[in-house]
Amino acid sequence: MNKRALISVSDKTGIEELAKRLSEAGVEIISTGGTKRAIEAAGVSAIGVEEVTGFPEMMDGRVKTLHPRIHGGLLALRDNDAHMSALDDHNIDTIDMVIVNLYPFQATIENPEATFEDAIENIDIGGPSMIRSAAKNHRDVAVVVDPADYTRLLDELGSEGEISPEFKQKLAAKAFRHTASYDALIAEYLTEHAGEEYPETLTVTYNKKQSLRYGENPHQQAAFYERPLGKQTSIARAEQLQGKELSYNNINDADAAIGVVKEFTKPAVAAIKHMNPCGVGIGETIEEAFQKAYEADSISIFGGIIACNGEVDKQTALKMKEIFLEIVIAPSFTEEAAAVLSEKPNLRLLTISFKDAQSMEQRISTVSGGALVQDTDTLSFEDVETTIPTKRKPTDEELRQLEMAWKVVKHVKSNAIVLATEDSTIGVGAGQMNRVGAAKIALEQAGEKVKGAVLASDAFFPMGDTVEAAAQAGIRAIIQPGGSKRDQESIDKADEYGVAMIFTGVRHFKH
Repeated sequence: MNKRALISVSDKTGIEELAKRLSEAGVEIISTGGTKRAIEAAGVSAIGVEEVTGFPEMMDGRVKTLHPRIHGGLLALRDNDAHMSALDDHNIDTIDMVIVNLYPFQATIENPEATFEDAIENIDIGGPSMIRSAAKNHRDVAVVVDPADYTRLLDELGSEGEISPEFKQKLAAKAFRHTASYDALIAEYLTEHAGEEYPETLTVTYNKKQSLRYGENPHQQAAFYERPLGKQTSIARAEQLQGKELSYNNINDADAAIGVVKEFTKPAVAAIKHMNPCGVGIGETIEEAFQKAYEADSISIFGGIIACNGEVDKQTALKMKEIFLEIVIAPSFTEEAAAVLSEKPNLRLLTISFKDAQSMEQRISTVSGGALVQDTDTLSFEDVETTIPTKRKPTDEELRQLEMAWKVVKHVKSNAIVLATEDSTIGVGAGQMNRVGAAKIALEQAGEKVKGAVLASDAFFPMGDTVEAAAQAGIRAIIQPGGSKRDQESIDKADEYGVAMIFTGVRHFKH
């Protein structure tokens, strides 16, 4: 009996050449709708599905392949006499290859003009059913869902006349990944429309963006995956203009840098090292913001990741060129800026859209044997109801400084302390086991700049020692969540030194 292949694809890449080669190899082709027309236009004959089933397509094509003459031919075990006898009894022929990919659900929902009804109509039913039937019986049936596998399929048929069991198994595994991802995307879309924020099961899918040379360290393997419906303001959606391939640590740091500059509407620049901001500046221009970020910590910025929320111009690029940087991220680069930075060919330049910078997205973190899911920390300064427990109230200038420090501290690993002026950080204490230790690091870094500056803490002070150390160094105002049983001790210390203090009632732990 000649081999038979069922071909029905939405993505018709390479399908004409595949059909020609299969036909030349003596494979009989069954096909449907637009795929059949494309194959026949290439000069290859194909049998319509309705000729196999003896039943016409109906309900606008919703029902065409869901039939025993199709699924019987796919699911029958060739070495099972009862199965083969059943095929004979019902005049069903075996199908040896299924070449199917699915309705473009993702492309449909990514179209801003698509309606909910459009999305529903692009949920494929017959395609996944055929793929799953063929993949379940992959010992006897080859199932191909990716045009990238057409060449290997043809090579195996050409050299041996048979497809190896090993390749069939790989194809089957890919087929189930394909349908699982497809269903996960549909589930995510419908769950969002139904208003379910944390459903009883978590069904998410990611598409591989690239293999990485290694993970956090050279002895660890790694890859980078992109969420299909992820936000535009994302490292996963970045376009790389020049430079070496991104590493695992580059991607983590770049994500952290983007998170910081998303906080600001004025021109802002953030410098990141090991996922912590080492310098953040805001200004009237990106050049001014970069200069302030650089001056905030001119040592730590060396080898760092830079994110800008505005276009990089030539003058800014000239300043960047003088420093060893790993990555510069911005919405765009002027031609002159790109030319300047191209003189450092290993420097990675990335562009991303900031269109949905303020939108919320859930974040997924893996732990051994499980996952943690939470909303991103998008709370703005305007959303916080502040109180002032100290005798001295902050001045207008200090309020602007406090807002700057508060926006940055939530991006610093806990325990976190940030010292700032109105337009730049001057000291950052990150990831310490106690809060006064984080404050001492930040104060030491700030040096004489601390006089008249402000302090932000990601969580409350369990005692008054941090307030006292800050006040003695010259800090004039503090912003912190409050809520400790010993708040009064911190308030009393602030009053003792004439320091203004704001309680936000909101903590910003970052682990």
